[in-house]
Amino acid sequence: MKTPKNFEEGLARLQQILQQMQDETTTLDKSVKLYAEAAQLIAYCNTTLENAKLQIEEIDAAAAPKETAGE
Repeated sequence: MKTPKNFEEGLARLQQILQQMQDETTTLDKSVKLYAEAAQLIAYCNTTLENAKLQIEEIDAAAAPKETAGE
């Protein structure tokens, strides 16, 4: 599997894989290979989402008003 350029590309490939696996003409051997590729893509997409979540949390933390000690 080549690494997707971005999250959207990975998601699009996952959708293609799903369509191929649902096709009755897809062999079992091909389905297993597609499943393996999908597992890698899911891991990539989950990592990408987690990184985006962390970035958003950092932005929110930096934008939040600072609490003063006396309050």
